[in-house]
Amino acid sequence: MPAAHESDAIAERALARFPGLADDAPLRDRLHRVAIASDFAIDVLARQPDLLARLTADEGAGPLPPPALDPDSRDDWPRLLRRFRTAESARLVWRDVLGLDDVDATLAGTTWLAEQCLTVALDALERDFARRHGSVHDADGNAVRLVVFGMGKLGGGELNFSSDIDLVYAYESAGESDGARPLAAEDYFARLGQQLAKLLDEVTVDGFCHRVDLRLRPFGNAGRVALSFAALEVYFQREGRDWERYAWQKARPVAGDIDAGRRFLAALRPFVYRRYLDFGALDGLREMKAMISAEVARKELADDIKRGPGGIREIEFLAQALQLIRGGREPALREPRLLPALRALCEAGQVSAEAAEALTGDYRFLRRLENRLQMLRDAQTHALPDAPVDRERIARGLGHDDWEAFIAIVERHRTRVSREFDALLSQREQQPAVADDIAAYWRALPEGSDAAALAQAGFGDAAGVDAALRDFARSPSVRELSDATRARLDRVMPVLLQATAPASQPLQAIRRLLALLHNILRRASYLALLDEHPPALARLVDVVTRSALLAERLAAHPLLLDELLDARADGPLPRRELFAQACRAVRDLDTEAALFALNEIRQQLSFRIALATLDRRQPAQDSTRQLAWLADAVVDTVLALARRELESAHGVIAGSGFAVLGYGSLGGEELGFGSDLDLVFLYDAPAEAQSAPAPAQAGSVRPLDAPRWFARLAQKIVALLGAVTGGGRLYDIDVRLRPDGGQGLLVSTIASYGDYQRERAWTWEHQALVRARFVAGDAPLREAFERIRDDTLGRARAQAKLREDVVSMRARMRAELDRGGEGQFDLKQGDGGLVDLEFLLQYIVLRDAAAHPALLSPRATPLLVDALAQAGALDADTADALRAAHARLVATGLDCTLDRRPRIVPDDDALASARAAVRAAWTRLVAPEDAPAAADMQERLQARH
Repeated sequence: MPAAHESDAIAERALARFPGLADDAPLRDRLHRVAIASDFAIDVLARQPDLLARLTADEGAGPLPPPALDPDSRDDWPRLLRRFRTAESARLVWRDVLGLDDVDATLAGTTWLAEQCLTVALDALERDFARRHGSVHDADGNAVRLVVFGMGKLGGGELNFSSDIDLVYAYESAGESDGARPLAAEDYFARLGQQLAKLLDEVTVDGFCHRVDLRLRPFGNAGRVALSFAALEVYFQREGRDWERYAWQKARPVAGDIDAGRRFLAALRPFVYRRYLDFGALDGLREMKAMISAEVARKELADDIKRGPGGIREIEFLAQALQLIRGGREPALREPRLLPALRALCEAGQVSAEAAEALTGDYRFLRRLENRLQMLRDAQTHALPDAPVDRERIARGLGHDDWEAFIAIVERHRTRVSREFDALLSQREQQPAVADDIAAYWRALPEGSDAAALAQAGFGDAAGVDAALRDFARSPSVRELSDATRARLDRVMPVLLQATAPASQPLQAIRRLLALLHNILRRASYLALLDEHPPALARLVDVVTRSALLAERLAAHPLLLDELLDARADGPLPRRELFAQACRAVRDLDTEAALFALNEIRQQLSFRIALATLDRRQPAQDSTRQLAWLADAVVDTVLALARRELESAHGVIAGSGFAVLGYGSLGGEELGFGSDLDLVFLYDAPAEAQSAPAPAQAGSVRPLDAPRWFARLAQKIVALLGAVTGGGRLYDIDVRLRPDGGQGLLVSTIASYGDYQRERAWTWEHQALVRARFVAGDAPLREAFERIRDDTLGRARAQAKLREDVVSMRARMRAELDRGGEGQFDLKQGDGGLVDLEFLLQYIVLRDAAAHPALLSPRATPLLVDALAQAGALDADTADALRAAHARLVATGLDCTLDRRPRIVPDDDALASARAAVRAAWTRLVAPEDAPAAADMQERLQARH
């Protein structure tokens, strides 16, 4: 028979074991296909005809029931477990070969099978141990059980068909069993674990159930079989290695005390996932890759589709490395299963959609091939076969008639995997070439270098740069570096120097970079980020050179380095609701942890906004609006945290409400980087109300009357917003715009606030009310505030008195606050600046809102200009000129803030045009009849102040 049909001949010989097939052509055809792919399945079906009958009836649509192990028939346990394992495995072969299950379902089925065998076997052994030794209890009398952690593909829910199972045994607490023959917990669980492994692993006349590998436990075969959680934690703190982080990344409790196992993994998370970006994980990956490559070369494993080049393990390591780098910061990446992990990495922007799709296809193809190699004879193999007939059977079983054509497809998948994997590890080699003299200069510091090398490299202030670098090289933080960290620094510094040389102010740039390096040398993972990721290094130099503010923030909060290489940082900024979602996510944490996390969120998002502003990827007005949205979200979250603390200590006040109002730049949604928040607090509560425990609140509380309760709430909000944490401080708070200013109460009732606005507020306070808005709190208070604001701003006013108040207040402010001078313009307080524009718009709103209620809604300057134009208070040309002037003033102001320069700038042509537009509108609209009198009033006020 020709070689191309040898597999058919093998199948026909196998079918001779099944009499009566001549009358059932469909069954014969299915068995023929199974026989080509799996000797193992055919043997099981021949020995278990009841299984074949079931498969014939329903195609094996559901898993087989696990066996019941009789405590009084221990000798039967091995046979029952092995018969169950082989039958269920044959069912999986049947469904896989006949195309009834995809590879994901087969891997999930194999994982389920191992878990069932572990659970059934452990339950039976625990009952047996309890009869002989009793049960282990901790010091408090609580029962303690063994925890079986599944590692590797078992932990990831992706076990291959004939894989061994990697297990680690542990238990939550030390103690002693309470039976007639008591054992210490260490001995009890070690013996239990050994018997579990033997019950599954030992080869009997019925074969084996599962091969068990216990070598991933601490110290491998030399270590104890079962360890307490405390012992494991000590081990990982003192001895844990990079490869163990990869191993425990996929760990999952699969039998025994599942809840205790989950608690331990939660406690172990900081070992697996570092809090900060961890590009140091790539060094561990390089070491593992080198060991595997050596093993492949030594054992000639080039045809191994698991460990060989472009194999399954490279896909797994690629995903795991990216997860370890970022998983400490992004919980969505802490996924033990490979395909969901790839999806999460794609959604996080760490793997392109194209690469994720390709790797997913490669993985499924190689895992299906791996399963078929093992299904052939139930052997734990990953090597492509040498025998021609086996090659034919594998190829034909997977739908290919020709081995050569099939192996070409295999190689295409492996080549693509290798390319992606090598690209991950070769990023460091993509750093730009560095001139030899720059590298030699750095290596010779602090004593042996010559500043001439810097001058030759293009540094303008070579002597100053040389002095700064010598001081840095002499610093203890550099001298005391480990060899590995020093090697990273020696790779990074020449690249930084070469990239900084062309800067307009190289000494300034170098000082900013060295301030950052001083802070990150203590955290090797950050230096690894710059070493491993050339785009981050280039981006760092660019940002630090252009922005003193961002340089300071990077130095103070190195976690922001992530934003330099996060693909999302170069994309569109989050919508308003996403700011709120990001902040709300911390509410379930305790207050201290929530504040820390909230600070990090604010730092990251404001940094992202700053990058977009610096790169001119969005208008400055959009940036100020987003900063206000971010502040809204932070204040709302802090209110929830403060309220929770106060209610816990003092109960709740039924029927009450609370509101936080934003005034000034926060209210006008024009917040700058580092701006403080102008806040006003209001409340409403029944007369004589006192706090009381909530219905679900246990324990006693200390009741407070409503004024004191809400005063403490406001005080706590201010304190939390200004609290210094490891993640920074959220905001400086200004509460002087409340009724009666510094002499007034910190928090007012909504009724007294309304009375104040109606009876006692000054005109400038009504001007401030134009930009005020509800930021956080209870909806009824929002509605009440909006009514008060509408009533206050919408009343008819004497125009002459209004004009006099506005002009005099503006003159007084300029006299006191304008810091401009000859040729220098104060963007905020100067003549024709931002405050002039604000006063102009506020004046028109107060003047015309009674006749045009639509003017009451907008708060932000661009929206106010639009509303005034639609109401006819501004002609189209004036409105366009004011929009352009506002955009120019805001953009210039943000540029100053980003580079830590005061907002006092040379008066160039663009600013002169903006100022002229504001001044012209002021003269025409605020003081059209008595502009000279207004000017005279300003001069008199300036002289007075």
